Amino acid sequence: MLKRSLAAVAAALLLLSTPQASAAPRTSWAGAWATSPTTVPASDTTSFEDQTLRQVVHLSVGGDTLRVRLSNEFGTRPLVIGEAHVARRAGTAAAIDPRSDRRLTFGGRASATVPPGAPLLSDPVALPVTADSDLVVSIHLPRRTRADTVHAFPYQDGYVAAGNVTGHADPTPTAVLGKWHFLTGVAVTGRRAATVVAFGDSITDGAETTRNANRRWPDVLARRFQADRGLRHLGVVNAGISGNRLLHDPNPPAGHPAEGYANYFGQAALRRFDRDVLAQPGADHVVVLLGVNDLGHPGTSAPLSEKVSAQDVIDAHRQLIARAHARGLRVHGGTITPFKGDSFGFSSPENEAARQTVNRWIRTSGEYDGVIDFDRAVRDPRDPERLLAAYDSGDHLHPNDAGMAAMANAVPLRLFR
Repeated sequence: MLKRSLAAVAAALLLLSTPQASAAPRTSWAGAWATSPTTVPASDTTSFEDQTLRQVVHLSVGGDTLRVRLSNEFGTRPLVIGEAHVARRAGTAAAIDPRSDRRLTFGGRASATVPPGAPLLSDPVALPVTADSDLVVSIHLPRRTRADTVHAFPYQDGYVAAGNVTGHADPTPTAVLGKWHFLTGVAVTGRRAATVVAFGDSITDGAETTRNANRRWPDVLARRFQADRGLRHLGVVNAGISGNRLLHDPNPPAGHPAEGYANYFGQAALRRFDRDVLAQPGADHVVVLLGVNDLGHPGTSAPLSEKVSAQDVIDAHRQLIARAHARGLRVHGGTITPFKGDSFGFSSPENEAARQTVNRWIRTSGEYDGVIDFDRAVRDPRDPERLLAAYDSGDHLHPNDAGMAAMANAVPLRLFR
């Protein structure tokens, strides 16, 4: 009898340990959309009270279940969320498809209070969504709330309406939002789901691209993934912040006009890397495009005492590589794009020499897992220190829509297979 029982137990254990042909495919979370938050300058006194923020985000990958990440990471007081909803967008402006409207909950509750300095994840909600589509997140703020956790340059309109209209199909906006407020991520579930994080500055953020058109280079890369059967499981999230530097937080000289906007440049990349890259759901790859502001800001919007060398920039990149590898991510380096004759005062022989030194290291050192030659993709062959005119937004630093497409098309897809 004892032998028969032991045999039954052994058979059961063998059955549990043997892969079954009928087992469900592995599902996991991937980032479908994200943005990186910053604090605000003292001059930005925006606040909301008994209003609904209806914010539009563009999804890079689809899934059957989603969750939303909110943030009070730069707040100094608790953030009270009265109610929040998520829905698929219907057409343009603030309208949603009412059949897709879902109330978000937080630990099973419809309202939540977020402590200062903290993020907040919603509970998972069943809502099928597709790649390359718009999602609407509506947040009701019942109490007077200072808008002190933002992403300042979204190149995407949002809307504000009076009262709690989180579940309304087509509320009447009272204003257009020029920033993303308190909203930092949307993740979805999918088979073999994984995330590629685009980690950069204004060029990654999408500066000077067509508003509401989703033509940033990470958007175009996401569409390339969706067109490739072997890469459709990959989400792309944008962790670019306009004005961001590798080595320094914003530090405008006293009395300089930059005091009115420098806080939007965000914490230094070395400081925000864990939050904006490693904490992304399903993070598997990161593409780094940073360094131009480290060269260009000192003497323009930052003090000259923060001037850095090419070696300083290289050492900062090495830190990002080491930290990504320590968490098992593959990390790819993007070469710094040209800025000769730019409108911001970055261009100088010294800064160009430093750019060339950093780019040479990215291309030849072998320290990155992969190299993406953004510089080669957008430079003028007849004057390689300058953006090609067809790709120039007009300020000689930021690529236009066509330039962004050229950057995305320069990404070797083999790096992600």
